[in-house]
Amino acid sequence: MLIKELAPIAEAIGRHDADLARQLRRAMSSVPLNVSEGAAQRGARRNSHYSIALGSAREALSALRTAAAWGYVPEPSADIIDRFDKVTATLYVIAQR
Repeated sequence: MLIKELAPIAEAIGRHDADLARQLRRAMSSVPLNVSEGAAQRGARRNSHYSIALGSAREALSALRTAAAWGYVPEPSADIIDRFDKVTATLYVIAQR
């Protein structure tokens, strides 16, 4: 799971910026929680949860890039960006149904 891979990065960010690390953790936790909740819903409620998960995934990647811009951690690897791209593409498609 991507969260396990990002946990040490969040720890490193937290040594420099606790608020940004908390925001990253909240956004990353929001993705699977909203996907799970959305799976049990129908119609607009379902799409709403998937849209929230999509926004949270984008927010998490932005938090990583922001931390890198501040010099707290290295830029996200191509593998991590690719995994975020797959997650966001999937969520975008299912949120539109």
